[in-house]
Amino acid sequence: MATSCSQDIARETSCRDGAAASHLKIISLFVIFITSAVGMTAPVLLARVFQGKPLYDRALVLIKCFAAGVILSTSLVHVLPDAYAALADCHVASRHPWKDFPFSGLVTLIGAILALFVDLVASSHVEHGQYAPVGEKEMELEGGEGDCERGEELIKLKQRLVSQVLEIGIIFHSVIIGVTMGMSQNVCTIRPLVAALAFHQIFEGMGLGGCVAQAGFSYGTVAYMCFMFSVTTPMGIILGMILFSLTGYDDSNPNALIIEGLLGSISSGILIYMALVDLIAADFFHNKLMNSDPRLKKASFVALTMGSASMSILALWA
Repeated sequence: MATSCSQDIARETSCRDGAAASHLKIISLFVIFITSAVGMTAPVLLARVFQGKPLYDRALVLIKCFAAGVILSTSLVHVLPDAYAALADCHVASRHPWKDFPFSGLVTLIGAILALFVDLVASSHVEHGQYAPVGEKEMELEGGEGDCERGEELIKLKQRLVSQVLEIGIIFHSVIIGVTMGMSQNVCTIRPLVAALAFHQIFEGMGLGGCVAQAGFSYGTVAYMCFMFSVTTPMGIILGMILFSLTGYDDSNPNALIIEGLLGSISSGILIYMALVDLIAADFFHNKLMNSDPRLKKASFVALTMGSASMSILALWA
């Protein structure tokens, strides 16, 4: 392990160039902001175009399934391996307690359980808020119609909750990417990473945008969520640059690697839960439109696979 560590240090030293790295980071701020905004607004605008047309509901289902594939691939192919690699780095894995226990798996588990807890509490709160005040009014409505409207409202509120929790998980991931890149002085790493992250943010934005499109947020809320997603990685890069200038820590510092590994693990757990439970399972097993149309279900599975494949291929570069 000591020999491997020495080889890694020698390789990184030959690629260190602070001035060139700073120049590339400044370029990446604008590139990543633009691609993030394009990625997230594309499915939202597409949904608006189809709104009111016969294919609107089916288009939303397909967009959401593609988004679910992107989110699942992000968590399993990008976030979790990076978190594991950070905590398995020779600078960290040689120290206690990091060499004694698989912390990346444990914290991922905690992230999934935390997402479940938030889901349960929020869903319980939404249902209580819907049932309590409406109870008396239901007596005045025709039973079936009132139940149908209330059910649709609960579904819409659930979709909004899912979108918001997803954005939290993705923001964790985006901050980690940005801070890591901002602290790095390795030109050999940053140069290909700028282009790769541009595509990464496009597909990740499409994943989040697909969920936001179905949730039916107001224009102001959609614009706010899009802005927050778009600025998170650039702000992370700026924060990383500031941290490096103040502390001298780069992306190979043990403390930086530990923080990266823990935040990445909890983000992975959140995204895995949300993708499998609130996106994939909810649509493929409980979506009435999909279950009544076998062709739509097959098309949705293809969209899910395409989303997963497109994001997984990007792992070759980022």
